[in-house]
Amino acid sequence: MARSPESVVRFLGIVCLLFSLSAAAAPARRHHKANASGVTYDGRSFMINGRRELFFSGSIHYPRSTPEMWPHLIQKAKLGGLNVIQTYVFWNIHEPVQGQYNFTGRYDLVRFIKLIHKHKMYVTLRLGPFIQAEWNYGGFPYWMKEVPGVVFRTDNEPFKYHMQNFVTKIMEMMKSEKLFFPQGGPIILGQIENEYNMVEAAYREGGLTYVQWAANLALGFNAGIPWVMCKQKDAPGPVINACNGRNCGDTFTGPNSPTKPSVWTENWTAQYRVFGDPPSQRSAEDIAYSVARFFSKNGTLVNYYMYHGGTNFGREGASYVMTRYYDEAPLDEYGLLKEPKYGHLRDLHQALKLSRKGLLWGVPSVQPLGEWYEARLYESPESNVCVAFLTNTNPRVDGTVNFRGTDYFLPHRSISILPDCKTVVFNTQMVNAQHNARTFRTEDVTRKNDKWQMFQERIPKFLKKGIVASRPLDLYNMTKDITDYMWYTTRFRLEDVDLPMRPDIRPVLLVSSLGHAMHAFVNGIYIGSGHGAKLEKSFVFQKPMDLKQGVNHISILGMTVGFPDNGAYLEHRLAGVHTAAIQGLNTGTLDLSPNKWGHEVGMKGEKLGIYTEEGSKKVKWTEAKSGQPVTWYKRYFDMPSGNDPVALDMTGMGKGLAWVNGNCIGRYWVSYLSPLGKPSQSVYHVPRGWLKPKDNLLVIFEESGGNPEGLLVVTVKRDNICTVVTDLHPPTIESFSREDSEIKNLVQDGKPSAHLTCDKKKVIRSIAFASFGNPTGACGNFTVGTCHSPQTASIVEKACLGKNSCVLPVSAQEYGADPACPGTTNTLAVQAKCARQKKEDKD
Repeated sequence: MARSPESVVRFLGIVCLLFSLSAAAAPARRHHKANASGVTYDGRSFMINGRRELFFSGSIHYPRSTPEMWPHLIQKAKLGGLNVIQTYVFWNIHEPVQGQYNFTGRYDLVRFIKLIHKHKMYVTLRLGPFIQAEWNYGGFPYWMKEVPGVVFRTDNEPFKYHMQNFVTKIMEMMKSEKLFFPQGGPIILGQIENEYNMVEAAYREGGLTYVQWAANLALGFNAGIPWVMCKQKDAPGPVINACNGRNCGDTFTGPNSPTKPSVWTENWTAQYRVFGDPPSQRSAEDIAYSVARFFSKNGTLVNYYMYHGGTNFGREGASYVMTRYYDEAPLDEYGLLKEPKYGHLRDLHQALKLSRKGLLWGVPSVQPLGEWYEARLYESPESNVCVAFLTNTNPRVDGTVNFRGTDYFLPHRSISILPDCKTVVFNTQMVNAQHNARTFRTEDVTRKNDKWQMFQERIPKFLKKGIVASRPLDLYNMTKDITDYMWYTTRFRLEDVDLPMRPDIRPVLLVSSLGHAMHAFVNGIYIGSGHGAKLEKSFVFQKPMDLKQGVNHISILGMTVGFPDNGAYLEHRLAGVHTAAIQGLNTGTLDLSPNKWGHEVGMKGEKLGIYTEEGSKKVKWTEAKSGQPVTWYKRYFDMPSGNDPVALDMTGMGKGLAWVNGNCIGRYWVSYLSPLGKPSQSVYHVPRGWLKPKDNLLVIFEESGGNPEGLLVVTVKRDNICTVVTDLHPPTIESFSREDSEIKNLVQDGKPSAHLTCDKKKVIRSIAFASFGNPTGACGNFTVGTCHSPQTASIVEKACLGKNSCVLPVSAQEYGADPACPGTTNTLAVQAKCARQKKEDKD
């Protein structure tokens, strides 16, 4: 039976059932079970105790969230169809001081892995210990830089000594807790090093021998798991070379041995962003296409980097990286489902799981179907198994292909998955998952007890005591990753003849800096700020100023915004003031660079810990005034009611750091605008686990001047949900000829339906839009069409109001619509609002 483009494939009525039926789908039969135990692999796949499996993995970094968040993140990942969680191990947070280890709170790696195991999921442990991860020094602790003779990431004995010590520490910890799979634990895969091919050539012979040494180090632990090296074409021996990128199904040249499987360690779900960046997104359709393409070409494991991005709390993010990390992941910064990305990928995983038998035991082949089109097949005639991936690689044009006597509609750049080589259960371009939008609600606690106090830092003059040098010193070497701040101070004398004679001419302070940012003060008066950018950290600061006859003081607050995280010879990077001069004097330019410079590391408020309850008592606070540079502000606020995530809207502030109850929520930089003229980030996450019901201490260190009175305490919601489903009259189940009970369960009666689901403890409170016919627009901006059925809203309200979720039929008959109306698309579009369940609803 031919399928016309008008019916556009059966999947639209099918895929909407994927999530609700995923738990009910029967598990695939076990074929060809080997006698091997533990985790093994061959050129086709990984095997768990001899059983082949497909792996859907997501990166969740334990320090970028809190222990209170971990169970919910892991549970949502599992419900999204994942069976593996991937995480790096962050050396610098675990060994901040040589020989002194920290595995508590957010850094409790063992607790995190055991939670994953409790949810019956596997773990990929990326030990690095170089991890990049947009993290300070790529994970290396600062003290490593000061090891005599050290050169990072090469055949260097001091470096290898410390790397081996740390990797051994972690491996022994995992073994002692019995966390490797052969011990009954969840860890099935390890990674040593990270994207080393990108820097290997810089180290010449030392790079080649280092790669071999690192591989042997990992293998020598005999943990009973395979090891990978991502982006490492020459991964030695049994170590598997893996792909990172957006389209590994087309860009990956494959394993460097036919005995190794195809592994995708990082499928970038968006792009991490730095301060000053505009928004960056990646569509659900594009990610789904890339994953389907990879598995159609013999892939065995894909990992979403990130599945939950989280937050760079404290000072942990690398150079210029925003505090919000990978917010466009399927789980956003707050752990809320970002739809339709989360749901579309969940549906994809279900479709691939239905194809598991063919993918893992079928014989692959490729059948051209014309220009831009092909079918990739996995068949096993003796097992009556056949899986097909029908692909349209044209980036713009939809089309129809004939496959085995049947016509299939293929949207542009899409893949249709047919688990029985007959029935389309998923197409990457056609999204049937519900949509949602994130909103921020200002809480009443913002104005309750809204009393700000301030403490101003002293603007230092030339520092005779402490560290005095003939030139400005390097920021990294001085701050040692314990603070972002260091004062550079110098002084010089001017005679009356040196000063400009005309009042309209002012001298200019000219400073060249190697990064990252600075604030300048002349004779105690703030004159301006300057900063570099992610790709060009160096910058030149030029500002006019007023000078006086006699001694003048220049005070520059130099700042790091994270440490570098990639590239060769990481230990040699520099930052801070490089040269300084005064231009516009009658006697010419005055070079201050060889002048004597005093240096003071850190702020007084940091050293006293005034962001804590006890430390705040060590200074005198006064009534707050806005617009003050290098000033600490504090107030108290109550925790908002409910369970929605909490954040601070810091619009109106400049740049600095913020703490809640002594916990640093990260760097804020609202004054750095993107090319769109807006801050890259103005809202900052405050984990509920850090809050108490009343009197939470909020302390802000504002560097350049801002207005704390405008700060808002907000809750974060994704309560605006939408669904858009079209009835394309799919054939009934009787028209399909197959024996696979899983697909029969999936298809049911072939009738499409639309699903709306709120978060737990919330119900559908109102219907903002409902139309059947030919509605247009997108979630949040729908418009009725010419074939609108006026009964739609009342039918939807009856089915959905007061419920946590509802299922809506999608057919003209159900809504009293005219199926013959000119221009109708037989589409149902609904936008609903979720809210917490009221007491009377429960009663």
